[in-house]
Amino acid sequence: MRSRVTWDLCWAWYHVLPEAQQGQIARMGFGHLLSVHPFHLDVPYLEALRERWEEDCKAFIMPWGHMIPTLEDVAYLTGLSVQGEPVVGLERRDYYDDIVELLGPEFVVGRRRPIRSILLGSLSKAVGLRGRRRGPLESLDEFYAGVRGSLNLGDRSEERSVRIFVSYLFGRLLFATQSSQMNCKFVLLLRDLAQAGRYAWGAAMLGHLFSLLPSSSQRSQSTGGFTPFLQIWGYTRFPMGRGTLVEGRQMMVPLMTRWEVAPDPRVTDRRAGDVRVALDHYPHDQVVWTPYVGEADASHPAVAAGRPLFDRHLLLLCLGTCEVLYLELVVRTLGWHQPAIEVPSLGREGHSRRRFFAEDRDWEADHGSTVAYWRDGGEQVARVTDLQDSSAYMEDYQARYAG
Repeated sequence: MRSRVTWDLCWAWYHVLPEAQQGQIARMGFGHLLSVHPFHLDVPYLEALRERWEEDCKAFIMPWGHMIPTLEDVAYLTGLSVQGEPVVGLERRDYYDDIVELLGPEFVVGRRRPIRSILLGSLSKAVGLRGRRRGPLESLDEFYAGVRGSLNLGDRSEERSVRIFVSYLFGRLLFATQSSQMNCKFVLLLRDLAQAGRYAWGAAMLGHLFSLLPSSSQRSQSTGGFTPFLQIWGYTRFPMGRGTLVEGRQMMVPLMTRWEVAPDPRVTDRRAGDVRVALDHYPHDQVVWTPYVGEADASHPAVAAGRPLFDRHLLLLCLGTCEVLYLELVVRTLGWHQPAIEVPSLGREGHSRRRFFAEDRDWEADHGSTVAYWRDGGEQVARVTDLQDSSAYMEDYQARYAG
């Protein structure tokens, strides 16, 4: 499995930017995540985990039951906001003028119209970092020094420099795909940098990850989504693999900082097979269902603002993708008792189908109360998110979005 995440470069690039630009990016909601030192991807672990993803119910099917990464995991592990405006964008036939205005004319030179995607290589090339990769024997400090020496922001404005970096962060880390290009709709969300912090980036990241797990579960050669989050989520629930908790490491959000991962040796089928066997025989009584009980940093902005959503069924929106977070399958994750009952299949028709739209889409018209909840944090939409009768909800959902 080949991950498209280039975390080392995102981290180093951010930390060599001028202080004012770092501050702007932090206010947009990415500062906490970018404080986490990059670690090695545990590729055999991720491959064995992704094979257990079941698209019908949007969950990992483990020997001890269903498990689902939740918004609580996102808030505690990454520090990304899960409460806010949904990450959706307008569909245009051609983004040429938007790219020229927001990023610069050099990103459209020599390209045919209509332009609907950004070449991620052009973003790093624009600041002198094209082809920069951390060598297998290169320390993070050495790589950082190399990036510092190569970075060239030129005479472009601070706003454009920030947009170029955040666009690369989206395409290579938070919303990584199996492509070397990024949807231009992400760039439109960066038009007003002062307002970019209002978006629920963490919820969109989780929805994006859900949307790509089905395609990456068919033994493809690459995978998308923010895989470091998925890796640490697994470590916190069923500790195994090459991740270890570091004694004395910071106790505050983002909790990803607590983990250290041994260097990634050459990946072989045998190693992935070893992890599969280990998962099959993992002691059920050692599974951690509620890893954040007693955490001291419950007042962290991402955690405090997101807490009203932690026990609610929601629609996770990311551009033209809509994914269901169906928590009734994992009530033990919420600290509740879950009897041993047979979970009915939610069916492939409608529920598990991703939806993409080729025209302007007003999400508030379709999901008005949910969008209003994210925007205002009010309780007036408990009828949608409490879902006391979840079966009725799912029937309604399938009827509205099937086909």
